[in-house]
Amino acid sequence: MVLEKLSEGLKSTLQKIAKAMFVDEKLINELVKDIQRSLLQADVNVKLVFELTQRIKDRIIKEETPGALTKKEHLINIVYEELTKFLGGDKSELKLGDKTPNKIMLVGLFGSGKTTTSGKLAKFFMKRGKRVALLGLDVHRPAAMDQLAQVGKQINVPVFILKGEKDPIKIYKSFEPELKKFDVVIIDTAGRDALSQDLIEELKNVHQLAQPDESLLVISADIGQAAQTQAKAFHEAGAITGVIVTKMDGTAKGGGALSACAVTSAPIKFIGVGEKVDDFEQFNPKGFVGRLLGMGDLEALLEKAKEAITEEEAKDIEKKLLKGEFNLIDLYNQMEAMSKMGPLGKVLEMIPGLGQLSMPKEMLQVQEGKLKKWKHAMNSMTKAELEDPEIIDAQRIERIGKGSGVSTSDIRDMIKQYKQSKKMVKMLKGESPEKLMKKISRQAGPKLKF
Repeated sequence: MVLEKLSEGLKSTLQKIAKAMFVDEKLINELVKDIQRSLLQADVNVKLVFELTQRIKDRIIKEETPGALTKKEHLINIVYEELTKFLGGDKSELKLGDKTPNKIMLVGLFGSGKTTTSGKLAKFFMKRGKRVALLGLDVHRPAAMDQLAQVGKQINVPVFILKGEKDPIKIYKSFEPELKKFDVVIIDTAGRDALSQDLIEELKNVHQLAQPDESLLVISADIGQAAQTQAKAFHEAGAITGVIVTKMDGTAKGGGALSACAVTSAPIKFIGVGEKVDDFEQFNPKGFVGRLLGMGDLEALLEKAKEAITEEEAKDIEKKLLKGEFNLIDLYNQMEAMSKMGPLGKVLEMIPGLGQLSMPKEMLQVQEGKLKKWKHAMNSMTKAELEDPEIIDAQRIERIGKGSGVSTSDIRDMIKQYKQSKKMVKMLKGESPEKLMKKISRQAGPKLKF
């Protein structure tokens, strides 16, 4: 996952609390040192780390434990709350108006990933039913226009560029009438090696003309604590309304970038969590910290589920759950939806309870491999077998194996998984969504209370 080492360190700390016999001064001091070590390894500023852990320690010592919680649960809750505040508190929503087009201007230095992020942001809005266009105003970097055109082609979004023109103002004015046809226009601007006066002037001129609803600074996570300097400089140079942190998946310095941006007056609105166009999500400090601590992130999970299945499919699943019905076709559809939601490891870390299990990568890869084999096996089955797997005998398993190229042991594993899933569905028959989630969490295995 993103910031995997930080997550492992924090989860280990919470497990220590959960297993402790007593909450005493020794445990509190160990807890504080463990959190400090984990955050410093994630490149978070030393001063910020000590301020955070001092607040945690003060609250643990001074606060009375609420009646509904045990001392250990209250201690874990304090860690969660303080880490959430540390990373910005509440989720910062985009401030888009009712008028069209809504304009989002992306700014940043060379190498921050502005052009790639333009495509990811465009896809984000497309999934929400918006008509999106990309506008290329980077007139300085060689091949910037071509790169933006490729990004637009990849996601099937119109791209407006004017090769050879060196004045971004002229480019904007030439396309302004056409841009009015779209709900959202994403403006990719020029960058520099450093924030220079000529870049500031150019950005101010474009901002004044375009009047964007949001002006987002794109920063690469691998710059660590230097993100704070950049965020402040850009914010002072022009009205930056938020930050997008890219490359969060490939660096241990991500903690430095996240915390540095969070302490500026420009909140983090999105994070890039991979190379694919869908590896992009709104930054929600509560959910993000929940994942770091192994508590899950239901909001992000539901968001991914909405993108993976249609409303009609969701209603159909709900009806079947209420009736307690389940067959191999349902299992197949579940697998299809799961694959659309992303890698299995990323999905599991969002589920309360499962995020704390720290399943080895090798195990997850084996499981994902099994899902692919199961799909092949199902494609070799008859409709009757898919609807009622109980009729599949040993002889038929052999024939399905030969027809699909899948081993008989893998097919037996699939049938076993089907039976377990069917048993779970029957157990959850007629339950409300809230009760369903509680039951699923209880089935997930050992977990922490909060």
